[in-house]
Amino acid sequence: MARTTLKLIAAVAMLAGAWTAAKAADNAPAIRVTLLGSGTPTPRPDIFSMSTLVEAGDQKLVFDLGRGSTIRLYQKKIPLGAVTAHFITHLHSDHIVGLPDMWMTGWIGTPWGSRKTPMVVFGPRGTVAMTENLTRAFAEDIRIRTEDEHFPAAGIAFDATDIVAGPVYDKGGVKVTAFEVNHGEHIRPAYGYMVEYAGHKVVLSGDTRYDERVANAAKGADLLIHEVSVIEPELIQARPEYRAIADHHTSPEEAGRIFSIANPKLAVYSHIVFAGVKPIQDVPVEALTTRTESTYRGPFMIGADLMSFAIGDKVEAFGPDGAALKPLMAGQ
Repeated sequence: MARTTLKLIAAVAMLAGAWTAAKAADNAPAIRVTLLGSGTPTPRPDIFSMSTLVEAGDQKLVFDLGRGSTIRLYQKKIPLGAVTAHFITHLHSDHIVGLPDMWMTGWIGTPWGSRKTPMVVFGPRGTVAMTENLTRAFAEDIRIRTEDEHFPAAGIAFDATDIVAGPVYDKGGVKVTAFEVNHGEHIRPAYGYMVEYAGHKVVLSGDTRYDERVANAAKGADLLIHEVSVIEPELIQARPEYRAIADHHTSPEEAGRIFSIANPKLAVYSHIVFAGVKPIQDVPVEALTTRTESTYRGPFMIGADLMSFAIGDKVEAFGPDGAALKPLMAGQ
């Protein structure tokens, strides 16, 4: 009798555990997005340059590889070798300086590296040539680690593709589509990306001027991540080279118009380009918010490193500490 009772208790516990696991799976977000870097080339220790992690199904996708992207993945406890594919919007240095680190460090045979298959990279024309030249540049390191530490040769190979606009990735139910954006006359092609999975959509603008191709790609999106630029007029007068920076990016008012056309469930600023007369100061959040609200009435947020977004029946935002965040509601 006692034995039968114990078996019954064990069976009930097993069923309860299975039910709890199933409920957890049901409640898990279809897509999780994390801002690995939300800043600019400024070498700040608190705000790294552009990189975004998108987790969908069993896929881990990284878009752009700015300075510190490997550090942020380590903070997230995601092995560098576990990233499924990497996507580059354009070949400006602040979007790719983390590529050699991700490639080389991800190959090292540790729990936070251990890539055993080629590093998959998609990017604009010049991406393949860049990976070939990196392989030449680090040839001696590759030789030493292969002979001395016996790391697998496949793990330090590249599987790189120069893409054109259109579908570029389809694996595990996750589809990635590239679309051209206008980052300036001499920076062509430059791409934004649309990620689709389980009926949900995330769009990343890449670096761009005002471009309605971003809005069209993001119509009905759960999450639109868009760049923004605020350059103080006084600085442009004192240092005319900053005019070129402003001319290559999107103002808050222009971004607000893009948000209004796209009408995403949530819009988020990342790659926040700010420069003022005083060197290395924080973004004037109030001014950024006010200028966005002049052209947009809807939910948006000003991104920060390690801010994350869970996408399911609704879009939820979380701070770096995991605390829930509420979006700003423009016009209210």
